[in-house]
Amino acid sequence: MTANPCLPALQQWLRAHPGLQQGDQATWAVAFSGGADSTALLLAAADHWPGRALALHVHHGLQPAADSFLAQARAFCAARGMAFDSRLVQAGHLPGQSPEDAARQARYRALADMAQAHGVPGVLLAQHADDQLETVLLALSRGAGLPGLAAMPASMCRHGVVFGRPLLEVTAHVLRHWLQAQGIPWVEDPSNQDQRYTRNRLRAQVVPPLLAAFPAMRQTVARAARHAAQAQALLTEVAAQDLQCCGQPPRIASLQALSPARQANVLRHWLRQVHGVGPSEAQLQALQRQLVACTTRGHRIELRVAHGQVSRAAERLVYTPSL
Repeated sequence: MTANPCLPALQQWLRAHPGLQQGDQATWAVAFSGGADSTALLLAAADHWPGRALALHVHHGLQPAADSFLAQARAFCAARGMAFDSRLVQAGHLPGQSPEDAARQARYRALADMAQAHGVPGVLLAQHADDQLETVLLALSRGAGLPGLAAMPASMCRHGVVFGRPLLEVTAHVLRHWLQAQGIPWVEDPSNQDQRYTRNRLRAQVVPPLLAAFPAMRQTVARAARHAAQAQALLTEVAAQDLQCCGQPPRIASLQALSPARQANVLRHWLRQVHGVGPSEAQLQALQRQLVACTTRGHRIELRVAHGQVSRAAERLVYTPSL
């Protein structure tokens, strides 16, 4: 039998992240939708941790097929003696929030809750090289900065749980070809064909001609994303140092002493890390213009950012969330 191509990728990821494991025998859970990608990853986990694989399924309730996805995922695991757990979430989106983002946030929360309930060190996600390419193209189409161009990290922490992506260098074709060759079934989400969603349009209309013209584009874009992630990590480190020098809340005079690029970097870092909000490019530029103009004791600074306002309080900048 041909080896699962996800297994060496999983083992390489585990070797590259020794600090995230709680002992050599710690079993990670797998976010299991029942689709091809998560099926291949779950089977790789079952090979690496025989008899201890744990599948976590999130039922979004957003389409009629969701009940059958749950039933098939549970049956798949039962037939192979794998532990299985699931959660039903309400993934309705708030005003100004996309349905995709709302579903993603609800999914991470549910996966984190289940992982903590089972006492596992983290959850493995099945995003692969094609997903990474699409993520970078989406970021470019939206004019994203370095955080967007860095795309999906190989590991991250949300809700107190570590999430890992061991398949970022495995292509969808390779893992699906392996599943087909072994006669292993998976479910197809009909929403993946709905081209009202931007990612699906990219997958169907943009990526195929790009790969035809540049066959190595998955690998080169992934390398560019890693470079962007390294650059962003450096900017974050510099911003943290600058914020320490500027104080908390930051002193206006200290901010004014920085170059425009470092000033923008530390302001973005302050708002994101301390207050959990991200200013738009226009808001950040407006705030910097107000800082330049702030040359007298009575000068006011007022700027709305996200669901709150940046303002001047004596010699410092403060952020006040809206009630």
